[in-house]
Amino acid sequence: MHQREYQICSNCIMDTTDPDITFDERGRCDYCCNYYENILPNWHPDERGEQELSKIVEEIRISGKGRDHDCLIGISGGVDSSSVAYIAKDKLGLTPLLFHVDAGWNSQVSVNNIQRLVDGLGLDLYTEVIDWSEMKDLQLAFFKAQVANIDIPQDLSFFSALYNFAVKNGFKYVLTGANYSTECVREPHEWGAYYPTDMRFVKDIHRRFGQWPLKSFPTADIFKYKLYYSYIKGIRVVKPLNYVPYIKERATKELSDRFGWQAYAQKHHESRFTRFVECFWLPRKFGYERRKAHLSSLVLTNQMTREAALERVETPELDEHTMMQDFEYVAKKLDLTVPELQALFDGENKTYRDYKNKMGLITLGTKVMRLLGLEKRVIR
Repeated sequence: MHQREYQICSNCIMDTTDPDITFDERGRCDYCCNYYENILPNWHPDERGEQELSKIVEEIRISGKGRDHDCLIGISGGVDSSSVAYIAKDKLGLTPLLFHVDAGWNSQVSVNNIQRLVDGLGLDLYTEVIDWSEMKDLQLAFFKAQVANIDIPQDLSFFSALYNFAVKNGFKYVLTGANYSTECVREPHEWGAYYPTDMRFVKDIHRRFGQWPLKSFPTADIFKYKLYYSYIKGIRVVKPLNYVPYIKERATKELSDRFGWQAYAQKHHESRFTRFVECFWLPRKFGYERRKAHLSSLVLTNQMTREAALERVETPELDEHTMMQDFEYVAKKLDLTVPELQALFDGENKTYRDYKNKMGLITLGTKVMRLLGLEKRVIR
């Protein structure tokens, strides 16, 4: 990674810990410029958006006629997916099937949140449990690979299981919690946000460091999903939160008041493993703070001031005692001693570039999607 003088955006809090970030003459980063030039003019969480969403909802109803469920919603217990479930059932009148993947790292809060939504909305829930021996083997392989993105096995299982299930069971519409309001600034690949569905990358790491074959582990390569599932199987992904006003603090309060839903300290903390990755592994081993992207999204969408974001990111999300408890918990769950996990933590840092991958093809595909207007965020 090339060295450069430190700089932070004058408008959000993204900085040169993203090695490929660029700034204009005003000191604004390319994430901000892209937001104002490409996302904001094409994002309509107002009457226009609601009208567009109404048309999609009618298509979903027609597609699901005669079925018990007209669409599928992947749910983690986080605020985004929980909000989609609530909106789909109570506000749009759909009959979704909630789909959850248990990868072995659910927090008790996330389990409770999902159950409260199921009970409160009267929805059906299908849970796919990942074989723990395979999940553990793949996660250990990523630790041994010394990469930032050790959360790929979990993300891969979430994504693949959802879309494989949709295809297998004839669902044409999958509703997700992806949104511009809290995710208009995407975490850079360097920060551990590399594509979990690059199966060339996953297989190379598992071939080098894994011990057992992945017989039942769900996979769906990025091109299988983007091409085969979309154009041959006709799967359509809908992001309802982009069509309606979606303010994170307001959504959290509404879920809490309506269902007794509990908030998390930070985005993605419904998984204990992701909490460990974002609070310990990434900032302490690599110097990457994903909260800068999360909070920058809130700054750009006027849900937080830049000053408040800077103040927030200066303080760790978890206290030292809790972080060390998480470290010990991860070690024990993966059948490692604390010194063994510490040795992995102290190893030489690597990136996805050190392993076989499809980055060239994926980058080309992303450029095509941006030209077609199908992807508006900066992705690198």
